[in-house]
Amino acid sequence: MTEKSCIGDDALACPASRADDERSAAWYAVLSLSVGVFALVTAEFLPASLLTPIAGDLGISDGAAGQAVTATALVAAVAGPAVVLGTGRIDRRNVVWGLTLMLVLSNLLAASASTIWALIAARVVLGIALGGVWSLAAALVLRLVPARLLARAMMIIFTGVSAATVCAPALGSYLGALWGWRATFLAAAGIGVLALLLQLLSLPRLQPEAGAGFGTFGVLLRRPGIRIGLITVMFVISGHFAGFTYIRPFLEQVPHLDVRMISLVLLAFGIGGFFGNIAGGMLAGRSARLAVALGSLLLSAMAFSLLADGASIYIAFIATAGWGFAFGAFPVSIQTWNTLTAPDHAETAGALLLTTFQIAIALGAVAGGCWWIPSARREPLPIAH
Repeated sequence: MTEKSCIGDDALACPASRADDERSAAWYAVLSLSVGVFALVTAEFLPASLLTPIAGDLGISDGAAGQAVTATALVAAVAGPAVVLGTGRIDRRNVVWGLTLMLVLSNLLAASASTIWALIAARVVLGIALGGVWSLAAALVLRLVPARLLARAMMIIFTGVSAATVCAPALGSYLGALWGWRATFLAAAGIGVLALLLQLLSLPRLQPEAGAGFGTFGVLLRRPGIRIGLITVMFVISGHFAGFTYIRPFLEQVPHLDVRMISLVLLAFGIGGFFGNIAGGMLAGRSARLAVALGSLLLSAMAFSLLADGASIYIAFIATAGWGFAFGAFPVSIQTWNTLTAPDHAETAGALLLTTFQIAIALGAVAGGCWWIPSARREPLPIAH
């Protein structure tokens, strides 16, 4: 049986030896990538939990501060394909090291920002790192573990995402109140340094394979599975970030929670995301399509619950935790689906998925800001008891 015949929605049914698979898998390298993803997503999510103090310190509105998320997303959307096309002759290990170094630099620049434009410049640097890493991640995993172990390895990678959803929103909000938002970005830079050290120690040489060209993107876009996945991402992720970017102002102004309660609610989101990642990874190992569908439906249901009865503290807590579970399950599921649909062009498929993700994030952040700015002027809802 060829390797291609072992790749698909039923990849785990391939009769290859489990012992041989485990011996050939570079699990320490996968773990180092997971720590790097943790550092990236922590930095990406920090503005959502620090939006109010950032806006107050820089003298801008919540909606304007939220555009720091938009800037990161827009740059990442372009940087993903650019990194794949522009670094085709460079050892992938060196590329990952360089991108992680940019992550550290972006957090240092954000911590020292004195204007919204300085903050956006820092987030542009983060966008380049984010776009590059996410474009290459799945393709790197395919080279570090056998194809039949892809879902398990992607679950480990996305454990970094899940852990970041716990640390970035909840601890970001708490540490921002304790130390200030600038010190919180410095702490994020420290996490990036740790990730870089682990990657320096564990990543093997990954010589570049046949370089992708612009024509490869067209080849992939003609595949129905790729198109369906990208359309799904556009709807689900734009909807998610239209709400999540402004979750702190929502919790402050609708159920009227204080900083301590907001931290607890965001912790529930992160814990939900951690278990959602595990559930999504396990289900994606059996059927990536089913995992994507269930994650999308659950995320929508939780968002509508907040809109319908978010003034209730209990509904806000439960719906936010369920939202985190759904969002934890969705990325690992769609990434597995996308990679198994195009194992022959994994880096290019990753770039397409990354670009769609980031465009969806940017659209969501802008749409949420347009809605939130006028809605914040309305009379506040009664305090929930």
